[in-house]
Amino acid sequence: MPVINSIADLRELARRRVPRAIFDYADRGSYDEATLARNRRDLDALAFRQRVMVDVSALSTATTILGEPAAMPLAIAPTGLCGLYRRDGEIAGARAAQVFGIPFCLSTMSICSIEDVRANVAKPFWFQVYLMRDRGFNAELIARAKAAGCSALVLTVDLPILALRRRDAKNGLAIPPRLTWRNAFDVATKPGWVLGVLLGKRRGFGNLAGRLGDSGLQTLAAWTASQFDRSVTWDDIAWVRERWGGKLIVKGVLEADDARAALAQGVDAIVVSNHGGRQLDGAPSTISVLPEVVDAVDGRCEVLFDGGVQSGQDILKALALGARGCLIGKAFLYALAAQGESGVRTALQILHDELEVSMALTGQADLRRIGPGILRNPNARSGSEKR
Repeated sequence: MPVINSIADLRELARRRVPRAIFDYADRGSYDEATLARNRRDLDALAFRQRVMVDVSALSTATTILGEPAAMPLAIAPTGLCGLYRRDGEIAGARAAQVFGIPFCLSTMSICSIEDVRANVAKPFWFQVYLMRDRGFNAELIARAKAAGCSALVLTVDLPILALRRRDAKNGLAIPPRLTWRNAFDVATKPGWVLGVLLGKRRGFGNLAGRLGDSGLQTLAAWTASQFDRSVTWDDIAWVRERWGGKLIVKGVLEADDARAALAQGVDAIVVSNHGGRQLDGAPSTISVLPEVVDAVDGRCEVLFDGGVQSGQDILKALALGARGCLIGKAFLYALAAQGESGVRTALQILHDELEVSMALTGQADLRRIGPGILRNPNARSGSEKR
């Protein structure tokens, strides 16, 4: 059994255990993947100030996110198709998050349904939605989330249209997975995945049951093209709030003006996100715009960070630039594909331990006191911006 002590180790194990089309869906970005690369490069460009002879004996990573206690400033992001990385993947992810004591967010595009997940966990989780052309279906999803006791609703706003993800098209990604001559050898080398997922009972989108017509859903792009609403504006947030009534998070903000617009609609939190580099290629990295969004919000709602988090050091860098906490998507899917629920717990422990060590070595014992002063170059900019 390989020694796992980093998210990179889990990524490599995942690459070997799931078919290429499934792995690339999590791992890659849109078009030329410039934004995907920026997310990583700009996080790496930030350097810490090492501090010594500071009492960190009472160090704690515990915090709150939207008033909920969290063992560390982290949540699992809404990621589609979890159940294709490991059988009942969304249930496994929610259980791991619950055991560790952080929020888990279920995607509309999950394989296990809201009700499936709720029946298998003891505590509420978050639920993510898009605004669709079929508002009746939106209202139904929101009502189901309320009935399941979900503690927050995450509205993804950066996907009025699906960007071209070239790897998915070249790999022939299809939902449910199809065995073809082209992918037969790849699948044949993944017997554990075949037994656990391809032959499992949950292989379609659980939340969309009864909405796909007689022919079923052939590709993710087909459904999004028919349902994602290009006419959505900030005024539509009121429609969501009226039906939801609980804590509302808007995910997909990269500009200060959009952050202020979200605030005007009374949202409880904003996620600074570029969809993991999977939507607008050429957009800036999330870490490079985080400070301006934090400044625009000015403490009136919580700001969460998403995009490239692969270590506890990445979490600490985001906290230093004003985030309340972070979300992980790719790292979560690597862990799930690699080792299922136990892999997710391993990933969370790795991130926690790296955060704790990095806090100690920068002289930080209190999350509330972390600021840009722990970075040597808090205003570091991406190479593209420098040019």
